[in-house]
Amino acid sequence: MRLNRILLSAVLVMVALVVQVSVFARLHLPGAVPDLLLLVVVGLGLVYGHTAGALIGFCAGLLADIAPPADHATGRYALVLCLIGYLVGLARPDNGQLRSATVPMLAVVGAAVASTLLYAGVGSLAGDTAARHVGLTGLVSTAALYDLLLAPFTVPLIMAIARRTVADPLTGDGTAVAAGGDGAYKRGSGGFRMGRMSRPKRRSRLGGRTSRMGARRTGLMPRPAKRIKGVKRL
Repeated sequence: MRLNRILLSAVLVMVALVVQVSVFARLHLPGAVPDLLLLVVVGLGLVYGHTAGALIGFCAGLLADIAPPADHATGRYALVLCLIGYLVGLARPDNGQLRSATVPMLAVVGAAVASTLLYAGVGSLAGDTAARHVGLTGLVSTAALYDLLLAPFTVPLIMAIARRTVADPLTGDGTAVAAGGDGAYKRGSGGFRMGRMSRPKRRSRLGGRTSRMGARRTGLMPRPAKRIKGVKRL
């Protein structure tokens, strides 16, 4: 990852973590709560790809694991967001441009459902059975609903900011190769025309030189004597 992508991802993750801990965790909503960290991972994964998505997800989850309100084992949410970032990054198109908002919204719903199930599954392996008492179905449905309602206000903005740090791999800044290609083509075509036009000119110059040399040679040769009237030539 480039430095500008790392800095942008770090800023977005830190802001999302602060809002998540200080605002969303205190709403006391029924079921789950909106997961702003998950939305940041989804937005960045759709722009940067699966490798960067996995790294960002792991770092974001690890920060959430060590945040003060956390009451679960360290690394639990890091593993979940790492997998989510990787899977969401696989949905990134080859050209990096999404033509509709359907793919991000579907990615948000899938990430919300998968993250809740993975979090509960990892917790059950670690001996945490809190999801069974609350109700896994209610957690999955409310998590998908809250994240889907919050996604239109956050994911497009995150993706738009992240696209500014992505350069076109074919043109760099989008204009360098195009300008260089036209210039090279014009120079090459101009040189081709000049090469074609220069051949007749060279031939004409050579013809002029040969005619001048012929004239000079004829000037050196003796001229025939003029006939004088009344005098018989011998």
